[in-house]
Amino acid sequence: MLGASLRRLREQKGLTREMAGFHIRASESKISRMELGRVGFKTRDVEDLLTLYGVVDDAERRSLLEMVREANTPGWWHKYGDLLPSWFTTYVGLEEAAALIRTYEVQFVPGLLQTANYARTVIQLGYPDVSEEEIERRVHMRMQRQERLSRKDGPKLWAVIDEAALRRPIGGPDIMREQIQHLLDVSTLPNITIQVMPFKFGMHAAEGGAFTILRFPESDLSDVVYVEQLWGALYLDKREDVDPYLTAMEQLCVESTTPGGTARDTRANSQRDVDGADVQRDARQRPPRREVAEEHPQQLDRQLRGARRAPRRRDRRPELPLPRGAGPDLHQGRDPGPHARGQGRRVRQPAGVTDHLTLTASD
Repeated sequence: MLGASLRRLREQKGLTREMAGFHIRASESKISRMELGRVGFKTRDVEDLLTLYGVVDDAERRSLLEMVREANTPGWWHKYGDLLPSWFTTYVGLEEAAALIRTYEVQFVPGLLQTANYARTVIQLGYPDVSEEEIERRVHMRMQRQERLSRKDGPKLWAVIDEAALRRPIGGPDIMREQIQHLLDVSTLPNITIQVMPFKFGMHAAEGGAFTILRFPESDLSDVVYVEQLWGALYLDKREDVDPYLTAMEQLCVESTTPGGTARDTRANSQRDVDGADVQRDARQRPPRREVAEEHPQQLDRQLRGARRAPRRRDRRPELPLPRGAGPDLHQGRDPGPHARGQGRRVRQPAGVTDHLTLTASD
């Protein structure tokens, strides 16, 4: 937060990073890193910058210099420094200071809402070659990040989860049941709101992918947008960069299920979809057709004869005439005969397929 305050003061004075760096005998890149919170702060450098920026009020200077001490005090997450890349360490620090966290996720349940078993599966997917001890340390850190949500002074979390993340089976039916139940449980907390973006809306305002918006208790600090990539992340805090994400998030919240509807639909449909995963798993365990042919040739012959039978006609949809002189009957693989040549034939009109997916909360 100190870095954001220094940047605001510099911009109010109309100074460039290069000018500020020259004043403290540093480079422009160092000023940039300071303002982004990616480097430690020296009290002397901050005092010189405050003088350059025209901060003469003693109370304001003391407040900002106190922030230097706080910024240089290692947070609890620094003990995991050997596991975390520098670009994510910055995010954890910002997350700890945020008063409101708004996030949209496409691939997975948001980290702050994951169970330990779900998180373990996701981490193993991302780090397949690390030791079990390292996996457990990463899981423990993710669980520790969640502890702040249960405190009285904890932040508000507003999560919009794409239906794809809830339909994707992560770790198997048992882990998914546990994860879905956890979402139902935490959605009752006063500081947590969960919505689901259903498939039926098609394209929406956040087609670009997942992102998080962090808002801080200090009104003079700008929001920060965090966009994670495969091996890196973007931190956006300029108004012209943040506003499009705020607009997209507002649109997502409007188009997604209401918080009450999310819990109701999740509870009603999750069991059905998780049970469907059980059926698919059992189907994958059936012997392949080649083994059936070798061990049960008569059974296979009956299956093939049944497959060649014409399907029963279950309904009577409107029929359309084919043009005169239509060729052979392609559906049956034979010529329709001389009595049908040159005459208008009637076939079924292809039925349109409407696949309406009710909102569920299963992977």
